[in-house]
Amino acid sequence: MKYYHCLLILVWLFCCKLEHKEDLDLKIKLLLEQIEGDFAIAFQDLHRKENNFFLNENKKFHAASTMKVPVMIEMYHQASQGKFSLTDSILVKNEFKSIVDQSSYEMNIKEDSESSLYSQIGKKMTLFDLMYQMIILSSNLATNILVEEIGSKNVTASMKRLGAYNTEILRGVEDQKAYDLGLNNVTTAKDLMTILKSIAVASSEITKDQIAMINVLKAQEFNDIIPRFLPLDVEVAHKTGSITGSHHDAGIIYLPNGEIYILVLLSKNLKDFNQGTLTLAKISKLFYEHVTAFQVHSNKQ
Repeated sequence: MKYYHCLLILVWLFCCKLEHKEDLDLKIKLLLEQIEGDFAIAFQDLHRKENNFFLNENKKFHAASTMKVPVMIEMYHQASQGKFSLTDSILVKNEFKSIVDQSSYEMNIKEDSESSLYSQIGKKMTLFDLMYQMIILSSNLATNILVEEIGSKNVTASMKRLGAYNTEILRGVEDQKAYDLGLNNVTTAKDLMTILKSIAVASSEITKDQIAMINVLKAQEFNDIIPRFLPLDVEVAHKTGSITGSHHDAGIIYLPNGEIYILVLLSKNLKDFNQGTLTLAKISKLFYEHVTAFQVHSNKQ
């Protein structure tokens, strides 16, 4: 009798979880139907595999500034190999080579989300400070300096070693000749999830480099998607990215009770950029509610 009682409880819990997952699917579908554009989602609950959610997860998107996370990871990788120290200083410059024909081009301060770095041209800054500006303020100038230092091919190779097989980092940013030929940095929602998971694994073996990268991502100053509607006690280590018609956010979300999930939201062909951004922020809230609802079910067991 006790066996059947336990079995009934398990069946009931399974049905509740299934119903909750179907409800999430419907809510996301309804939100996306209201906005014109193409979307991809990858969600992984690091504590409950059955919670995972995917939509167009293998579809390729222009990486925009999410490519700066792979650049950061490769920087820490090369530093760990002794190629340099993140405290080393290099020259801040504004002259780069197109991957198409090696012709020179400059970054446009008006197109950059971080402008103060341009006042440092001709001076030296540490690799860490440049990387920090690249992540928290999405500095394009810092990005190109660092990509030239570590090599875009090395970044791509590192991502493939992590299992992000559809991510290609071909170049820095604002290489117009490359853009016109379709030579762009690309990624997928699933790849970005894999990349973030490589630094998010919570275990006794987590490295100081992982902790450092997480702390940099937590300092992100553009918070209009994943963190937008989340409670203030929820920490988000994330990186946004945007180009014309596209807005992305990829992050590791840390709940107050210690649970962690990874969420990647990608978009392109947005007819209304602001409405698309708002929709993605609402989807982020849905996933937060989805995870916390499972916590309530677990506490009742």
